[in-house]
Amino acid sequence: MSFIQFFGSALQVTPHFHSRVPDGLFVPGEGGMRFEALPPPTQGEVEPLLRVVRHRVLRLLEKRGALHAQGTEDALQAYQAHSLQQRLRWTEVDVRLPPSKQPRCALLEGFSLHANTHLHANDRQGLERRCRYGARGALALALERLSRAEDGRIAYRLKRPLPGGTTHLFFTELELLGRLASLVPPPRANLTRFHGVFAPGAKLRPFLLPQAWAGPKPQEALPTA
Repeated sequence: MSFIQFFGSALQVTPHFHSRVPDGLFVPGEGGMRFEALPPPTQGEVEPLLRVVRHRVLRLLEKRGALHAQGTEDALQAYQAHSLQQRLRWTEVDVRLPPSKQPRCALLEGFSLHANTHLHANDRQGLERRCRYGARGALALALERLSRAEDGRIAYRLKRPLPGGTTHLFFTELELLGRLASLVPPPRANLTRFHGVFAPGAKLRPFLLPQAWAGPKPQEALPTA
């Protein structure tokens, strides 16, 4: 299950996915479905996977004409393109992956992959917190970070300082609205996606979902006088 997000902590367009992936395989058998756990991925598996993801994403964007402007863009596309161009370089360069400080993590030309978060099978509260975090609103703006600067502009305190030491971003009212407009998801876009055996059309999905209650329905409480 993947949650699609478009915003970063600095109010910039940063398309990314929060995915919940089982650490194993569902195997059908005579007694029903069984789950076979697999070992966690290695650094040698994460880095090639990121190369494949980057290559396919760039090819898809090029096929759809998103890498080079074609025709007239609407206002939302213009704001998103402007925000993206400040963050990513859409160039196909064969470079080595830089060393990562964390295991099972990789960075490559504006693309990153983090696969070092694991939850125990019985940690249902932890799983709920992760799902709530991924499914939060499209504009998760931290209002407590907003303040009014002395010159009248709106100051937004960053979650962490930028490499140059910047701690706040400053906007006029129109600049802030333009930045927020770039974070609006595309219209009629489903931001929650299910994959593999959890996909709506998967043949094995009915065997994984909890069965509906087949017993008698509980009686509703009668209103009291």
